[in-house]
Amino acid sequence: MVEFGFKLSPSSRINLDLRDKASFSKLVEIEPDALKCMACGSCTASCSAGIFEETSLRSALLGLQNGDKEKALKLLSHCMFCGKCTMVCPRGINTRHLILSINKIYQVR
Repeated sequence: MVEFGFKLSPSSRINLDLRDKASFSKLVEIEPDALKCMACGSCTASCSAGIFEETSLRSALLGLQNGDKEKALKLLSHCMFCGKCTMVCPRGINTRHLILSINKIYQVR
């Protein structure tokens, strides 16, 4: 066998059948804006906390949809609720209210 200098990486496949659908469904019921996000990244680009810590609302929403609750909540834990992201959102999502709803549903203290 010829060695090409690379190897296959382990699978990063997500089993969506095992994710927590109930919590995200409850979030969408309370905050329909959770499905309105088009993942443009404007919120992350304008984030004041992003300079100091890794934070991303779009990655957090995707993580919650895919069942990666711990990573998603860690990404939102550094939010300072300054509101810059709400001002730049092209879809008009009230991101502060969305993050507060996520914290309430996923019982973040």
